[in-house]
Amino acid sequence: MKDYYKILGVSRKASPEEIKKAYYRLAHKYHPDKGGDEEKFKEINEAYQVLSDEKKRAQYDKFGRVFEGAGSQPGFDFQWSWGRPDIDFEADFGEFDLEDMLEEIFGFASSRRKKDFKRGKDIKIEMEINLEDTLKGKKKIIILKKLITCPRCQGTGAEPNTKVKECFSCRGTGRVQEIRKTFFGTFTRYIICPECNGEGYKPEKPCNVCHGEGRIKGEEEIEVSIPPGVDTNQVIKIEGKGSAGRKGGKAGDLYVRILVKKHPIFERKGDDLYISVPISFSQAALGGEIEIPTLEGKKILLKVPAGTESGKILRISKKGIPHFSGYGRGNLYVKLIVKTPKKLTKKQKELLEKLREEGI
Repeated sequence: MKDYYKILGVSRKASPEEIKKAYYRLAHKYHPDKGGDEEKFKEINEAYQVLSDEKKRAQYDKFGRVFEGAGSQPGFDFQWSWGRPDIDFEADFGEFDLEDMLEEIFGFASSRRKKDFKRGKDIKIEMEINLEDTLKGKKKIIILKKLITCPRCQGTGAEPNTKVKECFSCRGTGRVQEIRKTFFGTFTRYIICPECNGEGYKPEKPCNVCHGEGRIKGEEEIEVSIPPGVDTNQVIKIEGKGSAGRKGGKAGDLYVRILVKKHPIFERKGDDLYISVPISFSQAALGGEIEIPTLEGKKILLKVPAGTESGKILRISKKGIPHFSGYGRGNLYVKLIVKTPKKLTKKQKELLEKLREEGI
């Protein structure tokens, strides 16, 4: 006896939604028209027909089989019109692409695909910047290798002073009819016209430089504006600076992922900066003022309170990284490390001995 739960890869306590998701995923994987195993696909359909029906599932769980309709194979007794009547088109399909399956069987093409047919691809790059660049922002020039609009035909794909004519095969629609036979039956669908690649028109004479594509490999100089307060893994989007579209289509976008280099002195945590500064024993005991470096390059005075212990952290307000929102700035935290001298002069030793005698 076939184990329908094992076939769909679900437990016996699986909810109807889990069964449905498992079916969609496996049906997409083993669909014969996508190069899948036809027998496996039939088996999956059979299991789903039983487990998706509340009465049949209860009967199967109790007796190990379904008595009604035993003379026919479950899963092949329905008619296709607009998909399966029991499919919830608003369900979360996971890996199952309903749009692909509908177009594969019926030839439906979404307006999104038609619209994006000529659009250029997006480009993603990484850019390293110094921590100092996050203070006021910066503009950087990059040379990007990509597909650019053909300078000869200006993206039309046709030789200058020649005409663009309607495609004879598809009569300007961009799609042609195809009849296919599957184990579901014979279906008529519309596919992208192979003669004009879905454009609906063809140049009378293709461009000698781009050969009708409307774009060629090239380089473009692009200015990237880095905003203040940017941090590692933040992405800057520059519209229309990706690859050029086909035959005048819209260009893709450029996405720049920022990588902020580590600083030799400062450590960044959010919009705050941290720095460790050594002080002498006398400075820690008696207090005083010390110079602290800042990310801007200028030094500022910091008052060290008397009796400071090693590891104490002092805060300097608004000396960190500017907030990305454009309002305010983080803080600078200074960790004071009491430095113990490794080599002492004779006089220093004598003084320390006297301090020890005094209990210090």
